[in-house]
Amino acid sequence: MKTNYDVAIIGGGIIGCSIGYYLAKEQLNVAIFEEKQLAGKSTSAAAGMLGAHSECKDLEIFYPFARKSQLDYFQLQDELKELSGIDIELRKGGIFQLAYSETEKLELNSTLSLPTVKWYDKEDVQHVEAFVSMNILGAAFIKDDVNVLPKSVCQAFAKSAQVFGASVFEYTPVLSIQKQDNSYMIGTNKGNFQAKYVVVANGVWSTTFFHQLGLTNTLIPVKGECVSVSSEKPLLKHTLFHEHCYIVPRNNGRLVVGASMVEGDWNEQVSLGGIESLIAKAKTMLPSITDMKIESFWAGLRPQPFDQRPFIGHHPDDECILFATGHYRNGILLAPATGQMIRDFIMKKEIRKDWVEAFKINRQER
Repeated sequence: MKTNYDVAIIGGGIIGCSIGYYLAKEQLNVAIFEEKQLAGKSTSAAAGMLGAHSECKDLEIFYPFARKSQLDYFQLQDELKELSGIDIELRKGGIFQLAYSETEKLELNSTLSLPTVKWYDKEDVQHVEAFVSMNILGAAFIKDDVNVLPKSVCQAFAKSAQVFGASVFEYTPVLSIQKQDNSYMIGTNKGNFQAKYVVVANGVWSTTFFHQLGLTNTLIPVKGECVSVSSEKPLLKHTLFHEHCYIVPRNNGRLVVGASMVEGDWNEQVSLGGIESLIAKAKTMLPSITDMKIESFWAGLRPQPFDQRPFIGHHPDDECILFATGHYRNGILLAPATGQMIRDFIMKKEIRKDWVEAFKINRQER
């Protein structure tokens, strides 16, 4: 078994597999280590919204980063399918970000100022989505805030990385990282591996490695619960979004309703209260959802940093240790841009200085 690599990536979710893909594409010798199965945990729990507009209030730094990542998906859908044979199920149609009052419409002003966003009055929304709530004032229509199937994207990144020569080790938890001359010894349950660079990308569990590597950074788990429902006839063509809750239509006709936000909860099991709150919220957006049948429900843990911006960059004292974690609600959206940014750090390519500063590991809480 091969044990010597250019880059060892800890975490086989969508962030780790994106990084693996972009590095392997540059002909670097890459290994991805995942404690369980690829695309498990937070990746498989996500609804897959690419909400560069609907999730973003910072239009100067975060929005350009998120928007770049969102647009990359339109190229990736063909690129990854050709390499891996996996369809990431990029569903077009966009999002209606609902407003129920003039106050909520005013809160959408910054979003509506963008050239890719258009205001729809109530009647216009109902012309497109006949079953939407009668109580809305209108909605911001964001045509490019589409969605993908997260598990498929992650698996497509991983398989495509393997086409370029990457190694993937499932059921291989990383237990330790130790400096050894000009490289690192990665201790796992399957023995030791060696790598010049190490990238920590295992979501909320990255806190362990922050502390092991002498840093005080801490990620807070925010549990998100989702439920999938179905009916004999489709009720929705576009995603509905309001106050961080969404109803996302899938290509198979199902609707995904999400997501609760329970801060500080490490329990990955779904609670009855969480599902009740999701259904109650969904009814305010799409009343007829009450008649649909529950297919499944699940939960995942979002990794929340102190300022809700991800950590992407070098260890402040060691350029060969990098972190790509803390993506909070936007791991699926930001996966391509994060993978490219880590690639550019390792390949010594130019990166926007404001992104480096905004996402650096040792930024201070204000």
